[in-house]
Amino acid sequence: MTTRVAIVGAGRWGPNLARNFHDLERSELRWVIDRDDARQALVRERYPGIQTGPSAEAAFEDPEVDAVVIATPTVTHYDLVAAALEAGKHVLVEKPITADSARGAELVALAKERGRVLMVGHVFLFNGAIRYVKRTLDAGELGRTFYIAMTRTNFGPIRMDVNASWDLATHDISITNYWLDAVPLTVSATGGSWINRPVQDAVFVTMRYPNDLLVQLHASWLHPRKARNIEIVGERRMLMFDDLNSAAPIRLCDNQVTSDTVSPAWVDTLDSFRASIHQGEVSTPEVSSGEPLKNECDAFLDAVEAGDLEPPSSGAFGVDVVRVLEAIDRSMAEGGAEQTVGAQNVGAK
Repeated sequence: MTTRVAIVGAGRWGPNLARNFHDLERSELRWVIDRDDARQALVRERYPGIQTGPSAEAAFEDPEVDAVVIATPTVTHYDLVAAALEAGKHVLVEKPITADSARGAELVALAKERGRVLMVGHVFLFNGAIRYVKRTLDAGELGRTFYIAMTRTNFGPIRMDVNASWDLATHDISITNYWLDAVPLTVSATGGSWINRPVQDAVFVTMRYPNDLLVQLHASWLHPRKARNIEIVGERRMLMFDDLNSAAPIRLCDNQVTSDTVSPAWVDTLDSFRASIHQGEVSTPEVSSGEPLKNECDAFLDAVEAGDLEPPSSGAFGVDVVRVLEAIDRSMAEGGAEQTVGAQNVGAK
């Protein structure tokens, strides 16, 4: 089966999607839509014979198009996804699904009504290392998880349409929801707006998940160092993930603290205190390689071919991520007050 695809949006991320759907043998790239004539010209130069145009309607009305991939600004997602679903197309839309969780839920209902696949481009769910961590947590190899610390920083690019949580923290929220098969019960957050008020350039978020598990998140595009780090602290082992280390992104540490049910030896010096903490070996497991975006595109094609209306990173999963982002915004507006997320756990495959 060959799935015929139209891409809407040829800006920063659209070309990567176009490349994958063009190169995959299972799909045929038929349209690339962009309002910018210069971007259309670049598409025609790169992919001779591909149809281009400024309006998505032309692609939506094409009976030869089976699926639409949307990579446009978040504020445009609702109208474009709704129009594509109404036209009978399967849809892969970039994260976040919408700027409003209620409207996102409307799209989920519409996709179900029309019997069409609706998937959200939370690309980290298709990262081999992230999936390795998921299997590790599910197998209980770390023991009970106490907390997760996440850092996603860089110097630019500075956004003017959304704040750092909607731009950057979206990735980490999707990762933790996926790892834990849950959504936060509550969220508290603070942020700073210095470059383009009132858009927050840096956010600091605490998320409380079930089983007293804490997640601390720092996201900023106004930072001297690029970092993509996650540390998971468990009762038996600890795990470190560095997305910038392509050779060995994961390190497992056999670190643990002596159980408080055991009477400790006499501790009266710093050196002896250190001795009461077990710091074991560090291992670097091999993880599957491959481009996460290609894996995501393949998963979308799998769902289309199988008629799977609950694909990985489903529309419902994407709506839960937006509910967390909305709670972060409410907390920042109220000076960091803890907010209930009120989301339903939909999970992800």
